[in-house]
Amino acid sequence: MSGEPSPHTRPTTRLDARGLLCPLPVIRTQDKIRKLKVGEVLEVVATDPGVLHDIPAWCRVHGHRLLVSEQRADDYRFHIEVA
Repeated sequence: MSGEPSPHTRPTTRLDARGLLCPLPVIRTQDKIRKLKVGEVLEVVATDPGVLHDIPAWCRVHGHRLLVSEQRADDYRFHIEVA
């Protein structure tokens, strides 16, 4: 995560990428983000362990803010603020 989260960090929309394998979670994240406005927050839930590296790297490359990166018992959760 980088910087302070914005006041509006509640997800605007959610992407369920559980069961998808690399590179599909990142591709679906990119497709969903393109439909959102600057400042909106996308929640991504995935099961592929590759997302722990891929989602943060994708956010850095594309300038989006990673607000939450969480490993849970059965999946991984991210909140991404659209830049």
